[in-house]
Amino acid sequence: MWLVFAFLSAVFASLTAILAKCGIKKADSTVATAIRTIVVLLFSALMIVVTGSKLPVNGIDGRTWIFLILSGLATGASWLCYFKALFTGPASKVAVLDKSSTVITMILSFIIFKEPFTSLSFMAVILVSLGTYLMVQKAGDGEIATSSRSWLIYAILSALFASLTTILGKIGVENIDSNIGSTIRTFVVLIMAWLLVFVEKKGDKIKEISKKELVFILLSGVATGASWLCYYRALQTGLSSVVVSIDRLSILFTILFSYIVFKEKQTKKSMLGLSLLVAGTILLLIPVIT
Repeated sequence: MWLVFAFLSAVFASLTAILAKCGIKKADSTVATAIRTIVVLLFSALMIVVTGSKLPVNGIDGRTWIFLILSGLATGASWLCYFKALFTGPASKVAVLDKSSTVITMILSFIIFKEPFTSLSFMAVILVSLGTYLMVQKAGDGEIATSSRSWLIYAILSALFASLTTILGKIGVENIDSNIGSTIRTFVVLIMAWLLVFVEKKGDKIKEISKKELVFILLSGVATGASWLCYYRALQTGLSSVVVSIDRLSILFTILFSYIVFKEKQTKKSMLGLSLLVAGTILLLIPVIT
């Protein structure tokens, strides 16, 4: 059952990137992150009501609280970096770099959780790494595709924090309901995002957001909420390395939607890179399917 949730997470994650890109054409990325986090939190709270999950706040031990809070901080950092990268960078390439957190997560999962790291895992790491490299190159040369390297730096940081989110989240939901864990972490992200808005004195930028962009930002929050709930439900009972890899299949949908909505075309080299990414993901799924 956790495999189903992992695939649903991938579908919603792809919608998150596209909708967010539409919502931050002019809007400040930090403000947009803070606004959409409200939607994600409401979505998480709604799922608690729908599923009838109990909120045993007094029954949550200190260790769980620490890892949930740390997971929330890592998530907040990942989101902020991701949306800053989307603001100036191509959605398809930002998404590819963000999904490269698969490699980091696999290594950390092996070290921390003692999850199997077989020859197939090693081959998958090589394929995913090479595929990522090919997809972010310019056509015809060996330079990273960017006119301004700021989005590239933010995209890489997003991947690093995303991998930490997975590892910390895996520990944080070991002894509690996944919906409860998602809500607590999202509340941490909400506080973090709004603190940044006020510390950076960006409160006035909220009024500058157009209604059209606001709608896309809110829809992005809904997609994120759905993706998160499915993702952490899968993490609770599944192998984190495999769950993350399935979630990374969202790149297929992201590239398709990027072409349809933003006219972002892929070169032969980038398509080869995409094929390697998918091949690496399939290698990780073989032990589970068989």
